[in-house]
Amino acid sequence: MVEQRKPAGSGPLAGIKVIELAHIMAGPVCGLMLADMGADVIKVEKVPGGDDSRRMLPPAIEGESAAFMMMNRNKRGIALDLKTEDGKAVLHRLLRDADVVIENYRRGTMEKLGFGYEAMREINPGIIYCEISGFGRTGPLADAAGFDLIAQGMSGLMSITGEGHGRPPVKVGAPVTDISAGLLACMGVMAALVERGKTGQGQKVDTSLFEAGIIQTYWQSAIRLATGVSPGPMGSAHPLNAPYQAFPTADGWINVGAANQSNWLRLLDAIEAPELAQEPRFAANPGRMGNLDELTAVLNAIFKRRTTADWLAVLERAGVPAGPVLTIAEMHDHPQTRARDMVVKVEHEKAGPVETLGLPIKFSRTPGSVRRGAPTFGQDSRALLAELGYGEEEIDRLAGSGAIG
Repeated sequence: MVEQRKPAGSGPLAGIKVIELAHIMAGPVCGLMLADMGADVIKVEKVPGGDDSRRMLPPAIEGESAAFMMMNRNKRGIALDLKTEDGKAVLHRLLRDADVVIENYRRGTMEKLGFGYEAMREINPGIIYCEISGFGRTGPLADAAGFDLIAQGMSGLMSITGEGHGRPPVKVGAPVTDISAGLLACMGVMAALVERGKTGQGQKVDTSLFEAGIIQTYWQSAIRLATGVSPGPMGSAHPLNAPYQAFPTADGWINVGAANQSNWLRLLDAIEAPELAQEPRFAANPGRMGNLDELTAVLNAIFKRRTTADWLAVLERAGVPAGPVLTIAEMHDHPQTRARDMVVKVEHEKAGPVETLGLPIKFSRTPGSVRRGAPTFGQDSRALLAELGYGEEEIDRLAGSGAIG
């Protein structure tokens, strides 16, 4: 396990100040990526209670939510009651020299608090204001609440996920629209930072869980827009190429990516089934796709004859893309995961050394890093207030009044 203790501000976004007014997942994913790449991300949590992911229990480590710690490492934390004038005054000061604001509340929430985009532009004309919502800030569903499950259904994802026609709809196991929306937001923020460097002007960045789901359907949307037919679920199979799916082995499952013609012929040599190259149904990709059920049945019977490890060795020698289906634990322990620093250890103020996922983007000259654990509730409130010019007596007064946590 790699323990990372890099100095604050390392990474290509060092010097960028981000105010994260976001909770649960999509907004925090955006903040997480920016923080890992070196930005100073200040997470503003509500008083009372804080981010709702603090109550996603179990599991917990020393009483701290594992879910919250995963999404909020590398961030500093301040707890504010934005319904109080004192709490609003603190946020106002935080915004003066901020580069980016991230929020994922329902439309109108920030405006009611006095911190919508127009109000923030008055405070800081160069601010980049990133909004992440269920369906975007325009259109007939702009006021609707956003949840990953709902977005997966409405984006079409659940209609193409599962074992086949006539089966119940299946959600992708990971909250893919939440995570993808956070990644899209991060990409939008960085593009806006580049543009601001040219013009000096800030702007709004607006994305949604709905759109994050839609972009997962590139292949299926291509099929429907070309043919007028909506594709359905295909299990692990590919909608355009075959064979490209999971097959059962004698002791588990193996993924085989023999999608193009050269890999198909290599696969036939590896599994000692050259006769399938002459079979009209399977000779070329259109035939294989048109007779996918029959092809799958033939290959299932062959792959069940040997173990996953045996087949991986055979397919590697033949140059056929293949890989095992790993559990989360097996993925964590895989040598490639370790070599890429994708599971790292970081120090948490209360929980001590905790393991978390690493940064999936590597930079040769300005590497990002996991530098600090997620903040406990209000952990950095006093330090941040001192940075903003508040004296000890004033900080004590704010704490006593409940404006800060």
